[in-house]
Amino acid sequence: MIMAASAATETVTLAWSPTPLMPQVEIALAKSYFNDAGINLRRINFPSGRETFEALLGGQVEAATLTEFPAITGALRQQPFGIVADVARYRGTRVISSAKYGPLSSVSDLAGLKIGTPLGTNTDYYLSQLLSQGEVSAERVNVAPVDLIPSLLRGDIQAIVPFAGVESVARKALGADYRELQSESYQSHFLLAVSQAVINNKPAVVKGLLTALLRADADLKRDPAGAMALVATSMHATLQQAALEAMWRDTDFGIQLKSDLPTLLASEGKWIVQQRIIKATDPSPQTLRPWLISTPLRALAPDAVDPSL
Repeated sequence: MIMAASAATETVTLAWSPTPLMPQVEIALAKSYFNDAGINLRRINFPSGRETFEALLGGQVEAATLTEFPAITGALRQQPFGIVADVARYRGTRVISSAKYGPLSSVSDLAGLKIGTPLGTNTDYYLSQLLSQGEVSAERVNVAPVDLIPSLLRGDIQAIVPFAGVESVARKALGADYRELQSESYQSHFLLAVSQAVINNKPAVVKGLLTALLRADADLKRDPAGAMALVATSMHATLQQAALEAMWRDTDFGIQLKSDLPTLLASEGKWIVQQRIIKATDPSPQTLRPWLISTPLRALAPDAVDPSL
């Protein structure tokens, strides 16, 4: 068991986008693991990972949780931050449609459809890659997350690619007409990032955050049912048990930094440049290396970090 990192207490503000896919944070808070590691954690909720990242870059917080997509946009813009842990990987991103628009058993069934998703996001990247790999032509339509299911029900679009957690809502809305197509070729990574100031001046903060999360990670592996109950309570019944169980079946939990992360970041970065979302040079896993801060995690859990990082 990983014990306390320091007797001193450092107040750290974490920008948090509420999600059931980073239960280690909830566990560490509930069991006072951050306090044990010398961290007085203040958590501020934001609607999305994009906004937690903006708060981090703006100096409002010292740390933030986010998916990899905001992180690669920051790296392309040469912004000062560092990824210190890859906390979980979600492989459940899917295309959802209704039976009235035809079958949905393969990518070829998407040909000619209007498919709604928030453009310029990781779900748009997923959809673009899916269509490209299947050599299928379909129309990608920009639809806000809250409008995806209503637009599908109205017939404005014939399929959607939503963010994690929407599957259960869509399944209930569509009933027997619910159809889905899932490809595990893409995994959304849920990350912990810290400011450049913390990296440069407060290594004990990074160590304390990781120490607490690694303890929570061990608890999650030892007692997943208990962790799920804790997360369900923290979500205040906004996510039904069956939906939570389905999401966790599609999630790989574990604190790590592996080479698949910079590979994905580079692929997304090239797509972003091709889409002209950001004007930059195509990145590679090597050019993205400065934004992966692996030394602190390697010191605490050597096996969790690839030697190449």
